[in-house]
Amino acid sequence: MKKIVNVIAMSATLGFSGQVMAADGQAVYQKSCQSCHATGVAGAPKLGDKEAWAPRIATGMDAMVAVVTSGKGAMPPKGACMDCSDDDLKAAVEYMVSQSK
Repeated sequence: MKKIVNVIAMSATLGFSGQVMAADGQAVYQKSCQSCHATGVAGAPKLGDKEAWAPRIATGMDAMVAVVTSGKGAMPPKGACMDCSDDDLKAAVEYMVSQSK
């Protein structure tokens, strides 16, 4: 019985840790977005480029997340992060916006 309780407790802890990581926009950016958004590959707005981000920010968070989800131009759907959840994508966009205002 004690082993079962320990397994359940560990599973709950790991599950919670995964949720915390999923909400870490900087980690998602570094894993999946940085390769294009750090250098501006194929017209991707560079992280921190206020002028490039301003018109995108003006469209609102929902519109920006929709673009990431469906893809645009050279950016594939989900920015090629096929294992990213909707929350991961939103967190990454929020992080990039926060660094580009």
